[in-house]
Amino acid sequence: MRHGVKLNKLSRTASHRKALMSNLACELISHKRITTTLAKAKALRVYVEPLLTRGKTDSTHNRRIVFSYLQDKEAIKELFSTISEKIATRPGGYTRIIKLGKRVGDNAEVALIELVDFNEIYGKSEEKAAAKKTRRAGGAKKKAEEATETKAADTATEEKSAE
Repeated sequence: MRHGVKLNKLSRTASHRKALMSNLACELISHKRITTTLAKAKALRVYVEPLLTRGKTDSTHNRRIVFSYLQDKEAIKELFSTISEKIATRPGGYTRIIKLGKRVGDNAEVALIELVDFNEIYGKSEEKAAAKKTRRAGGAKKKAEEATETKAADTATEEKSAE
């Protein structure tokens, strides 16, 4: 049983795993999306989300903590400038994992991991969904409007017939 096990070791030593996660996180920050195996993507999400949370507040302390994980000055500049502006209002969930199927060579599950706020395709559909009214609420409003219109029309016809 795997009680309390939060880390996928990915069949690597601790130093190799640390280097792998650091490199994947730097690539994700610089390119905004990367394609890797599903297991690595899930492990990367756990690794990079706290770093992105640190990146929301620009302080020397946070920069040093993130640098201890990433060891890449360009990725840190990108994180604390471009990315921090986009994710400032988001309370969490900065990454999205999309399964792409199996790889031809070794039949490994492949996934695309991306930063949510940097995807134009999904961002537009979310805005449209927010703008679109739900069917239920729209129906209730229309019925109320129709009822007031019919009452107004009835009173207008009664006034004309009274004259």
